[in-house]
Amino acid sequence: MDKKGFSFRKIESKLTFYLFLLPALSVFSLVIVIPFIFGIYYSFTDWNAVSGAKINWLGFENYKMILADVKFLHAFLITMLYAVLNIVAVNLVAFPLALLVTGKLKFTNLYRAAFFIPNLIGGIILGYIWQFIFNNILPALGKAIGFQPLAELLMLADTNLALLGIIIVGTWQYAGYIMMIYIASIQAVPSSLLESASIDGANYLEQLRHIMFPLIAPAFTVSMFLTLVNSFKQFDVNYALTAGGPAGMFMNQSIMTNEFLALNIYNTAFAYHELAQGQAKAIIFFLVLTLIALVQVYYNKRKEIEM
Repeated sequence: MDKKGFSFRKIESKLTFYLFLLPALSVFSLVIVIPFIFGIYYSFTDWNAVSGAKINWLGFENYKMILADVKFLHAFLITMLYAVLNIVAVNLVAFPLALLVTGKLKFTNLYRAAFFIPNLIGGIILGYIWQFIFNNILPALGKAIGFQPLAELLMLADTNLALLGIIIVGTWQYAGYIMMIYIASIQAVPSSLLESASIDGANYLEQLRHIMFPLIAPAFTVSMFLTLVNSFKQFDVNYALTAGGPAGMFMNQSIMTNEFLALNIYNTAFAYHELAQGQAKAIIFFLVLTLIALVQVYYNKRKEIEM
């Protein structure tokens, strides 16, 4: 084939590739890119989404108000705390489950499906189900067995325990999904390495530490990243389970003690009708989450190399 024919085939191949890619790129641009660009612009204005209303340029006024907003500061801190605890809880549950269902057990596929199913339930529905469990079933169970602390327990109304309730629900929902990532990684570990280590006298824990952990390190990076992003973006379970409550005090101001960042942004925009300020909070949220995620991935990648 001459150079002209080869060049034409190459151009035709690239054109076909971009034509197939065009619908996805168009949808992504319309749904994500263009709204994001408009959102950045609106965050510097007094935009209120009223058709025909004049939009005034405010500069950084919205951002200055946010930095002085005690409720937003508390939402940021409680989201950080939830993210740390949820990452630990989800991965501490998901990894042992993955080891369990990749072992020599009967009905392992059934167990995998059972552990994964909670992830298929919508967060709003899940929140209301667990709200009923915490508010009704657990106290009723405590009365039935005569255990008074459980009978009197109102977890979601307690400022010290409501966050624990959200973590329990978040872990129950998301651990099965993370488990599947670990399963795929564990199954990719060559069995010959484990057999050789066993012949050399290495017990299960030594095989886990010196062979499996280094080989499945990329799975830890992916799982940590997904859990981190999911924790920061938590909205539906937070809204349905506690609606941000119960109420409390922070820096001498009344706040909702479990109002995460996503819920705080939602309330600012749609409950208080401060759409431009809500958009500015969303931009800050995006920047902070991007920075934290990049740091986490960089740190985990370095650990992969060390392992």
